[in-house]
Amino acid sequence: MTRIVPAEWEAHKAIWLGFPSHENLWQEDLIPAQAEVAALVRTLCELGGEHVKLMVMGEAARSAAQDLLGDLKTLDIVDGRFGDIWFRDTGPIYVSDDADDDDLHQALPVSFQNNGWGGKYHLKHDDEVALQISQADGFAHTVQDFILEGGALDHDGHGTALTTRQCLLNPNRNPGWTQSLAEEALFQSLGIRKVIWLDDGMLNDHTDGHVDNLARFVAPGVVACPIAYGRDDPNAAVYDATAKLLSSQTDARGQPLQIVRIPSPGEVLDEDGEIIPASHMNFLIANDCVVVPMYNDRPGELAVEALQILFPERQVLGLSSRAILTGGGSFHCISQQVPLIKA
Repeated sequence: MTRIVPAEWEAHKAIWLGFPSHENLWQEDLIPAQAEVAALVRTLCELGGEHVKLMVMGEAARSAAQDLLGDLKTLDIVDGRFGDIWFRDTGPIYVSDDADDDDLHQALPVSFQNNGWGGKYHLKHDDEVALQISQADGFAHTVQDFILEGGALDHDGHGTALTTRQCLLNPNRNPGWTQSLAEEALFQSLGIRKVIWLDDGMLNDHTDGHVDNLARFVAPGVVACPIAYGRDDPNAAVYDATAKLLSSQTDARGQPLQIVRIPSPGEVLDEDGEIIPASHMNFLIANDCVVVPMYNDRPGELAVEALQILFPERQVLGLSSRAILTGGGSFHCISQQVPLIKA
């Protein structure tokens, strides 16, 4: 049996998204965040060629989603239970599983233990998200015996994964894990044949350095990572170290990586003047488009232009994600794709 995580640019059967539903978490940012998620959903349905499954929690959230999006034909609004909307981390990771003896190909969800991002954010129902998604998609639910968030990995569709030591080897996830133990667990659960280890993630990233804010595969053998924008970019050294390390690596096929630098958002501050981990790398690849989170117009426009060159067959566009970022993430963080597996 061969197991592999399809690349995000491969065809999707559907995309799951979380809809901001908890006023006590989002407070004054709830309505703006709902509007940003709705804009993303509309883009995915109308331009992205996607079937979106939008999970809401509670009657108020369902009513808000219906008011914003009720006319979309490729949208399912699904009632569910979740702590917050970060389904990339709390949902399952879908793999392509094929049995060599009968040529049966199918997408299967693989779920993991969840401890609230290293014990920092324990939210009721987050540990139920993967079960609900798996069952809604018609699959049995099985859970691996270790802690993992989907945003800690990025995949090339050929068995290569990017990650950071800061997150994956953090003792607040799986105490005692070494690189070799982590690699064995990822091979057994997801079919990952080579892990490319980066060091630290972005400053003040409460996920402890998720790689989907730092470096992303955009094609086999091609990785995008940021280049600093402005002299005050707080992550300039991390970006340069990441690009240098990646340029010396090969993928699971033995091919050297090609590195493309994408302008970062620069320094982005919250309402208290604190640096927050805004990243254009948290883009979402849909069937027919790529959606880039925007925080400021100028560097955002440059990032869209750079990514359009990398995705010539898809429309690349930017949407505001400032309100979503107040919750700690962006478009990639709130989504999880279900691959379309062809026999």
